Amino acid sequence: MRLDKYLKVSRLIKRRTVANEACDAGRVLVNGKPAKASLNVKSGDILEIQFGTNSVKVEILDVQETVRKDEAKELYRYI
Repeated sequence: MRLDKYLKVSRLIKRRTVANEACDAGRVLVNGKPAKASLNVKSGDILEIQFGTNSVKVEILDVQETVRKDEAKELYRYI
């Protein structure tokens, strides 16, 4: 699945366009490297998202096309 779509489905970022802009600005790292929005992510990848001065680091546990809001937190694990 594309990185920008995963960020939206997992609800780490609310909108896909915002996820796209974050990737273009270099604020999203996958396995320690800056990633483009079109990068395919898979289970086991480590995402690091920089929100201003804060940074969120998560491990991808599952990749699904659609998921309900209350089940979205099961797609990743905070590190």
